[in-house]
Amino acid sequence: MAGRINDDDVKAVREALPIDAVVSEYLSLRNAGGGNLKGLCPFHDEKSPSFQVSPSKGLFHCFGCQEGGDTIAFVMKIDHLTFAETVERLAAQAGITLRYEEGGYNPSTQRGERTRLVEAHKAAAEFYLQQLESPEAEIGRAFLAERGFDQAAAAHFGVGYSPAGWDHLTRYLRGKGFTDKELLLSGLAQESRRSPIDRFRGRLMWPIRDIGGEVVGFGARKLRDDDNGPKYLNTPETPIYKKSQVLYGIDLAKKDIAKSSRAVVVEGYTDVMACHLAGVTTAIATCGTAFGGDHIKILRRLLMDNGSARVIFTFDGDAAGQKAALRAFEDDQKFAAETYIAIAPDGMDPCDLRLAKGDEAVADLTQPRTPLFEFALRQIIARYDLETPAGRAAALDEAGPVVARIKNSASQHEVAVQLAGMLGILDTQFVVKRIAQLARWAKDRGGRGPSADPRQRQQAYDAAPAAPAVRGPALNLRSPVHRTERELLKLALQRPDLVSPAFDAYGADEFTAPPYAAVRQTIEEAGGVELGAQAPADYLARVRECAVDDQVRAMVTELAVEALHAKTVDEVYAGVQLVQVRLRAVDRRILEVQGSLARLGHHGDPTAVQNELWVLQQYAQSLRNHGAAAL
Repeated sequence: MAGRINDDDVKAVREALPIDAVVSEYLSLRNAGGGNLKGLCPFHDEKSPSFQVSPSKGLFHCFGCQEGGDTIAFVMKIDHLTFAETVERLAAQAGITLRYEEGGYNPSTQRGERTRLVEAHKAAAEFYLQQLESPEAEIGRAFLAERGFDQAAAAHFGVGYSPAGWDHLTRYLRGKGFTDKELLLSGLAQESRRSPIDRFRGRLMWPIRDIGGEVVGFGARKLRDDDNGPKYLNTPETPIYKKSQVLYGIDLAKKDIAKSSRAVVVEGYTDVMACHLAGVTTAIATCGTAFGGDHIKILRRLLMDNGSARVIFTFDGDAAGQKAALRAFEDDQKFAAETYIAIAPDGMDPCDLRLAKGDEAVADLTQPRTPLFEFALRQIIARYDLETPAGRAAALDEAGPVVARIKNSASQHEVAVQLAGMLGILDTQFVVKRIAQLARWAKDRGGRGPSADPRQRQQAYDAAPAAPAVRGPALNLRSPVHRTERELLKLALQRPDLVSPAFDAYGADEFTAPPYAAVRQTIEEAGGVELGAQAPADYLARVRECAVDDQVRAMVTELAVEALHAKTVDEVYAGVQLVQVRLRAVDRRILEVQGSLARLGHHGDPTAVQNELWVLQQYAQSLRNHGAAAL
C-alpha cells in the first residue's frame, strides 16, 4: 500500500503557496472588489469572468460551472493529477519535504504516472542540454549560430542536442530509475527488436513546456543529410502531451500576454526565439499542428476576453502561409480579441527577418497590421475578375459565407459593408441583405455554416424569405463605434440642448447599430432635439410615445437613465461625440464611393463619382482639423 502523506505536511503545502499566485500561473486575474480576484474560468467556456479567487480564504469558486475548492483542488482539476501527485508537485515548488505514513514508501514505484512522465522529461531536457556542449553537437551549435542564437539564447530556451547513437538517453534514464515501460509511455523511447531505443537521435532539441512550466514533450530538428526522417519530429501523443493543447513558449510568454492583453502567434520554434530576443515576449507557436480551438482556450484565459486584446498571426507570405492564415480565420469567431495578420513584405519569417534587418524589424512586424477577416476576404476575392458582373457575383458567392459566420450581428453588418467596397458593388444594402440571408440560413441548419456548394447557396438565396424589419442585433459595447453612438444618443435624450441643432441633421443611417438607428428615428418623429431643448419638460415622454414598439421604447428608457461617461458634460464633450459619429459615417461613405470607382473600372465616366469622393475627403479632413466647427 502506498504511503499516505502526513496531514501536517499537506496543511503546510496549502499554507505555503497563496492560491492567487498558483491560479495566476494559468489565467489572468483582476480585482473583483472585496479583496477578491476574478478571471475567465479555465474549466468551462465563458465570455465574462465568473471565476473568483479569495486569497484571504485560500479558496476559488466559479459561479458559472460551480467548480470550487482550495489550491490543491485547483491544480488537481486543471492538470488532471491525483491528490498525492498534486501535493508532491506543490511541495517541490514550496521546498517542503514530505513525510509519508504507513511506511514502505518507494517514490520510484509509487508516484503517479503523470508525475513520473514529467520527471522523465525533466531529466531528458537536462541530458539534452548537457549534450549540446559535446564535440558531436558542433553541427547543432553551428545551426543555432547561423540563425543568430548564441549559447545564452540556447540556455534561455533550454535548447539541447540528442546524440546520434541508438540508446544514449535510454541508458541515462534507466540509470535514473526509470523503467522501459515509462520510457516507452513517455514517447522518449520507442520499441526495437531487442529493447527500447531513443526516439530522437542526432537532432537539435527544443523542450516543449506546458503553461505551468513543466517539460511535457520535445520538438526535434533534423541536422544531417543522412537523416531520413522528417525535418521536424515531435513527441507523439502521450498521457501528458497533446499537440493540440500545447503552445511552444507559453511558459515564457504567459505573464506578458496577460499583462499586455496581446499575443503573437508565429510558426516555429526559432521564430519564437527570434521574437523574444527582439523584445516581443508575447510570442508563441503551435507544435506541429494548425492553430485551433484548444489553443484559443489557452489564450482566452490569459487575455481575459478584454475588448482591447489583440492576437497577431505572423505567417510566411507563400501559399502555405496564406493557407495557414485562412485556417486560423476559421476559428476567429472563438476569440473576443481582435485578430490581425502580419506578413513581412519580402515574405521572411521572424527568424530570417531578425538576421537580415535586426530586432527593430521584428518588433515592427508584429505590430497590428491587417485584420484577419480582411486578409481572408482579400485572398478569396483575388481569385476573381472584379471588372465583370459575373466575377463580382462569383466573388460574393464565395466570400459571403465567410462573413456570414461572424457571430456578432453588428460586426457582421460592418464587415458586409466593407466587403461591398472590396468588390466594388455600389449597392451596399444588397450585399448586407444577402449576407444576412446566409446567416439566417446557417442558423436554421443548426449553426453548421453556409454550404460550400454554390448550387446549395443559390437555393438558399432563392428560398430565403424576405427579411423582416431589423431592430436587433445585440449590441457590441466593446466596439468604439457603438460606444460613441450610444453616448451621442444619451446626450440627445438627456441633454438635447448640448447637441441641438446639429443632431437633427443626422440621418438614421449614420448609426451602425440597428437599435440605435431606431432610437434616432424615434427622436426625429418626436420633433427632434431642437424641440426637446425648447420644451424639455415633456420631451422624453414624447419620444417614448413615438417608439414603434416596446423594444425601442425600452431602449429609449435605458439610454435616458444611463449615466454619461464624462465627468464634465458640456458643449465640448458633446461636440466630440457629434464629430466622431459623423466622421465615421463619412469614412464609410468614402469606402462605398471608392468601391463605385472600382466598379466603374475603365468603363463609363468616373467624373461624378470622383467629384463626390473629393468632396467627402475634404469634409472628413475638415472634421478632423476643426472638430464641431465643421459640422
